[in-house]
Amino acid sequence: MVKIRLSRGGAKGRPFYHIIVTDGRNPRDGRNIERLGFYNPVAAGKEVRLQLDTDKARAWVEKGAQMTDKVRSLYREAGKQAVQAA
Repeated sequence: MVKIRLSRGGAKGRPFYHIIVTDGRNPRDGRNIERLGFYNPVAAGKEVRLQLDTDKARAWVEKGAQMTDKVRSLYREAGKQAVQAA
């Protein structure tokens, strides 16, 4: 099954996640199909905390991809940010 999930990067104690589309059988930080954005949980100051291409994510979900719980909450947050920016 195709999943939309987080792939961890960054240093120890400073996590940084890419939001990716991958086959569910691949390891967390393994091969991916497409990168949809990123999530920086420790962003401070003017650093960007979340960037997600909601149109691409919606297209993948329409094709049958499943979002993890955390990505689903980030998707909602990105949708709210897009409404506020408009």
